[in-house]
Amino acid sequence: MSTTQEQLNKIRTKKGFIAALDQSGGSTPKALKLYGVGEDAYSNDEEMYAVVHAMRTRIVTSPAFNGDRILGAILFENTLDRDIMGKNSARYLWEEKQVVPFLKVDKGLADVADGVQVMKPILNLDALLKKAKAQDVFGTKMRSVIKSANAAGIEKVVAQQFDIGRQIVAAGLTPIIEPEVDIKAPDKRECEELLRASLLKHLDSLDASELVMFKLTLPEEPNFYEDCQAHPNMLKVVALSGGYSREEANRRLAQNNGMVASFSRALTEGLSAQQSDAEFNNTLNTSIQSIFDASST
Repeated sequence: MSTTQEQLNKIRTKKGFIAALDQSGGSTPKALKLYGVGEDAYSNDEEMYAVVHAMRTRIVTSPAFNGDRILGAILFENTLDRDIMGKNSARYLWEEKQVVPFLKVDKGLADVADGVQVMKPILNLDALLKKAKAQDVFGTKMRSVIKSANAAGIEKVVAQQFDIGRQIVAAGLTPIIEPEVDIKAPDKRECEELLRASLLKHLDSLDASELVMFKLTLPEEPNFYEDCQAHPNMLKVVALSGGYSREEANRRLAQNNGMVASFSRALTEGLSAQQSDAEFNNTLNTSIQSIFDASST
């Protein structure tokens, strides 16, 4: 069986969740600050990425972090170019931890227009996908943001996601399509209704062989995306924490049967550079178990 097939079977059949370890340029200083590392610890981007790679390495090499409870992990391109314990980061995840590697491919968000932020152009995407495939990366992730219930804007977000998603499928990878609904949107429920209709329409346009995943904001109504989950082109629907605390994100997630977590900040909540290894591993273990439990409903 090929590596891709083994990874596909894991995502499709095993219990667990996806760890989002893909903070990029704009979000890295905040992530490091929450981890107890101030901006005085680095003086340029290269040093900053080295510091955040050390944080991610500590997480990934922890005994608490393994394929028993974690299905996959989303990496930032800079992480893909670095090693963990002397092995390429993506290969380390799969070969040492049995955690399926994904790669964040978007280059950030355009300014708000029509109540949404579409993705900026993804330059050199074909080359990036080729590099990822060569390192046994299984899939990708790309994020847009919906801020208000504007039907035209939401359709624009979903159409862009699916257009690029098809390009990713053609390169032999599985795209995680992420049209995030801002949890602060005053009309969040209406945003979700428009989004679900658009997502189902575009799912119906896929060929039978084109599998995708969704990463969605935890909805106001439990099991709101079950029609998406049941669609034949859907591999897995995962949830982002979106600014909710881990406790609140887990509470909402547990109400959505079959949906699993893909948390970033909620996963690393409580971790600190100042903790001893025993404290760090215990905190991470408790976090992983709580997210695994919420993902198993």
